[in-house]
Amino acid sequence: MPKDLTLSVVIPAYNEEATLAHVVGRVLELPEVSEVIIVDDCSRDRTGAIAEDLSRAHPGRVRVAHHAANRGKTEALKTGFALTSGDMVIVQDADLEYDPAEIPHVIEPILRGQADVVYGSRFLVRRASRVLYFYHYLANRGLTFFSNLFTNVNMTDVETGYKAFRGEIIRQMRIVSRGFGFEIEVTAKVAKLRCAIYEVPISYHGRTYEEGKKIGVRDGIAALWYILRFNLLCSLTDSYRQVPARFRRSGAGK
Repeated sequence: MPKDLTLSVVIPAYNEEATLAHVVGRVLELPEVSEVIIVDDCSRDRTGAIAEDLSRAHPGRVRVAHHAANRGKTEALKTGFALTSGDMVIVQDADLEYDPAEIPHVIEPILRGQADVVYGSRFLVRRASRVLYFYHYLANRGLTFFSNLFTNVNMTDVETGYKAFRGEIIRQMRIVSRGFGFEIEVTAKVAKLRCAIYEVPISYHGRTYEEGKKIGVRDGIAALWYILRFNLLCSLTDSYRQVPARFRRSGAGK
């Protein structure tokens, strides 16, 4: 596997004026990063303006898309993925919960030719993690277990914010969920490919609701429906505009 594969970083942002510039700056320090796509999901603060400033300061490396109405994280990611050109694509949240310095660690299995998709797990082997809500921990582990029952993939953290993909996989995927449904939907659809999925341990610096955390109980309930929908009611051909050639040859999904 060539070591000079290009990497696109997609950053969905909603009301992240306090952290966006810092996060993008940290991402741009990484030599592996060829482009950063910021998607401002109709923020009510200065997030959009800060994103435009970053684009002007880093022409050719930072691009910005704006939503005219708030459409949720999944729609922001869809917009961002469509604009990428990298051989690899990774999601980076616009807050400080995930450390951009760990991006090279997450994409390493793809660079080595071992993986097609890599998840950064907060539970696989604990690194530095802020101790927060026990109920969130239970919900994450429960959703991961329920997802694994249907995908038959032994994941430890389907709700992680760090997910890296070969570019052709995520750009060809049909993404139709809403809100925070992306995490469950993408897990079901990469499992249908029977591609090589890896997990690597990451650190996690979670936020409280007072600090800006957005996911809630309703999102957890919706995730249960998405597990059933995308595993039982969605075929491989429904999941992708065109199944990537390497997986068609391997007979994925038969």
